[in-house]
Amino acid sequence: MASEQVRTVGHTPSSARSNNRLMIRREFLAAGAACASALWARGRWDKSRISAITDEIGLTREESIAFAHHYGLQFVEIRNPPGVRKEYFTLPEPEIQADADWLKREGLKVSFVNTSVLKFTWPGFEPARRRTEEPDARERRLSAEKERWERRLEDLHKAIRCAQIMGCDKVRVFTGTRVAEPESMFPRIAETIGGEMAAIAEREKVYLLIENEASQNVATSAELAGILERIPSPRVGINWDPHNAYGREKSYPDGYAALPKKRVLNVQVKAKGVMPASPEKEDWKAILQALDQDGYAGKIGLETHIFDGTLIPAAHASMDEILRISSEV
Repeated sequence: MASEQVRTVGHTPSSARSNNRLMIRREFLAAGAACASALWARGRWDKSRISAITDEIGLTREESIAFAHHYGLQFVEIRNPPGVRKEYFTLPEPEIQADADWLKREGLKVSFVNTSVLKFTWPGFEPARRRTEEPDARERRLSAEKERWERRLEDLHKAIRCAQIMGCDKVRVFTGTRVAEPESMFPRIAETIGGEMAAIAEREKVYLLIENEASQNVATSAELAGILERIPSPRVGINWDPHNAYGREKSYPDGYAALPKKRVLNVQVKAKGVMPASPEKEDWKAILQALDQDGYAGKIGLETHIFDGTLIPAAHASMDEILRISSEV
């Protein structure tokens, strides 16, 4: 009996060994699935979803590229060439092409083309904040605004062509300088952007993204929702900048709740809304979580927008914080 006990010590029958292996395999697979799930969750906001406007992350093209490489970004947004006081879409096509080729060689893609299309006082309307102007100065301004209005479709074609050269399908547009009663402008805005401009966008297979901006007739999330209700075209969407409505609405949850989620195609982050020590910091972790839960598949782009001489340090502080927050979501 003792010898039989010796023989069985440390020995597991084949059926028990099989069960043990099955249990271990199940535990291994479960652990692997949990790990994969965790990695997938972290990957929802990985660096392929994060972008930045080149002229606010470097003072030269080289500095902007270096910034993007430093943070491992795959995408950038464009507005002006860094260090140049002209918008990309106003440049001759060979110059746009040269920078497009350069970005491609550097392994970067353009996620969004920021333009000032329609960002002026439209003829026949007075801005809510009137300037003190001499008669001659007023006449010059009105003449310049009239000229911009008359070439709006030409500018749109240039902006779309710029995007196409850059390999991008999203272009920013605005809604005219804010008047005393912005909603009175909505029919005109809908006719302009949702009518003639949307028809061009549909033919060219690009998206026109209306940005909420404090100086414009669409400044808040609620106003974005209001104007989009009047524009059924699927080629017109939203570039949501929560901090642009700072002081007018609470970006989250109030502003976010008002948005037509499926029409949000780009999101921008201001430095003042994300830097850790900023008194105007937004709850970006909650915003990213909400976007994720609602199926947002686009990108978030840093628009540093600091004018006190600390633009580049602010860009780094902002991107550090964006990456930290996104890693937690």
